[in-house]
Amino acid sequence: METQTFSLTLAGHSLNLPADRIGEGPPALLLPALSSISTREEMRSLAMRLSTRHRCLVPDWPGFGAQPRARVPLAPDTLHAFLDALLAQAPGPYALGVAAGHAAGYLVAAASRHPDAFARLVLVAPTWRGPLPTAMGEERRPLFGTLRRAVEVPVLGNLLYRLNVSAPVVSRMMQAHVYADPARVTPAVLADKRRVTHQPRARFGTAAFVTGGLDPVWTREDFHALFAPGLPPVLMVQPRGAPRRSGAEMTALAEAGLVRSVAVPGALAAHEECPEAVAAAILSAEAEA
Repeated sequence: METQTFSLTLAGHSLNLPADRIGEGPPALLLPALSSISTREEMRSLAMRLSTRHRCLVPDWPGFGAQPRARVPLAPDTLHAFLDALLAQAPGPYALGVAAGHAAGYLVAAASRHPDAFARLVLVAPTWRGPLPTAMGEERRPLFGTLRRAVEVPVLGNLLYRLNVSAPVVSRMMQAHVYADPARVTPAVLADKRRVTHQPRARFGTAAFVTGGLDPVWTREDFHALFAPGLPPVLMVQPRGAPRRSGAEMTALAEAGLVRSVAVPGALAAHEECPEAVAAAILSAEAEA
């Protein structure tokens, strides 16, 4: 494995973002999920299992990762621009584009904007709606914006953020929907995940994601509309232990005939919890193509 740094300008801000390169063969782009504990390290086990067939590029998202974070405006436009800038510097073309969780909508949109960039797409436990809109309903989005701004202010924001990423809260979140097996949330794993949340300026990414500020779309219809004609073949890897609401959205996507779906063990972080099963599904579909 080697790590390189991409120097990018996003929303008028210059920043350096790290990315890992793992393996040999036709290139693959692997995008980690967006969450309070998101980092490119969560894709490493999957990348290692794909590395015998692919040269995997695994970047961190701007505003996320296990390193001090630059402050950039965190909004869907910024993340779309990030993928455009990344594809300009590392154009591929990619045999595979793999996205976990909330990265799914951004990868699909990028594939539409760059029709020659990807031969195949893989969406692992795709989501499009953040935690608060999922739990409390779309009609409360104005409240979510107020909460986000509160977390972003000095002093009070830090206090609110620390409450949100305390050990009991992170542990409960991971046991409820990140991993299917609660026993995986060991003290060592919890400490590692909380290390991510303690990076400088980490609260801005968390506030944006949790309140729905990074949702690429606001409705199921708009999410399905991303899968327009002209996309490369799309495989959805659907974990059997996904939370009820998120799992229903994945089922609706499959039933709409917009993706090919395959079931695997795990929950929303199936790519991290069950990398063998996810890699097997990806490589099997590729062999059948």
